[in-house]
Amino acid sequence: MITLLQIIAEAAMSEGYSVRTSELHGLSQRGGSVEVHVRFGRKIYSPLISQGKADLVLGLEMQESLRGIYVANPTTKFLVNKFIIPIPLKKPLSENEVLVGLKKISKDVNLIPAADICREKLGADVVSGIYLLSLAVFKKIIPLKPSSILSAIKKIIPEKYLELNLKTFNLART
Repeated sequence: MITLLQIIAEAAMSEGYSVRTSELHGLSQRGGSVEVHVRFGRKIYSPLISQGKADLVLGLEMQESLRGIYVANPTTKFLVNKFIIPIPLKKPLSENEVLVGLKKISKDVNLIPAADICREKLGADVVSGIYLLSLAVFKKIIPLKPSSILSAIKKIIPEKYLELNLKTFNLART
């Protein structure tokens, strides 16, 4: 998520937007979640998205996407990787349970099998976040130009991973 935050922030700044970001790491080093907020526009003062004010929630894992309910409203778009990571000693929520939870808040919930697509087409599911972000740009869900996201990917992603991420970006275009 932090890499996605950096890419979005870089792309937004390159288009002249004011940008504020926030990273909430929690226990991420021990397998916990990472939550990031990115706000951009003409004048942005706070990096945190207020309750009910999100335009888009990108979820890299279905159960974690439920955390986005706090910032969501009926018009918030959810792009969620159709992927569940089991929680130790807990029964994972089903796809239907996650969908029901998200649809209580928003009517625009999209489950995308990003991990499966990336694994099948590229041999690596680790780029599923780049796939979701690129898809959001190509579908005009996020108001940034694909060229700005592409430039940001080239700037942010380390050289040894760049080719895979560029292939992922182009895969989302189709």
